[in-house]
Amino acid sequence: MAKVCQLCGKRVSVGHKISKAHNLTKRKFYPNLHTVTVRINNQVKKMRLCSRCIRSNKIEKVVKTPKSKVPA
Repeated sequence: MAKVCQLCGKRVSVGHKISKAHNLTKRKFYPNLHTVTVRINNQVKKMRLCSRCIRSNKIEKVVKTPKSKVPA
């Protein structure tokens, strides 16, 4: 599965790991993705979103409500 936010398109970026002797080696920075159930256009979907999109309320999260217990 691609490591891409389905809302903003944030993806893996590359950079360097720097040692104490200032040797540079390539490394990857992965986005902080979470699988979230969201409501878009009155449809409920599961999406992989970065924490920035979830925190900034760009989407409407669907909250699961527990089933009420019916007394017998």
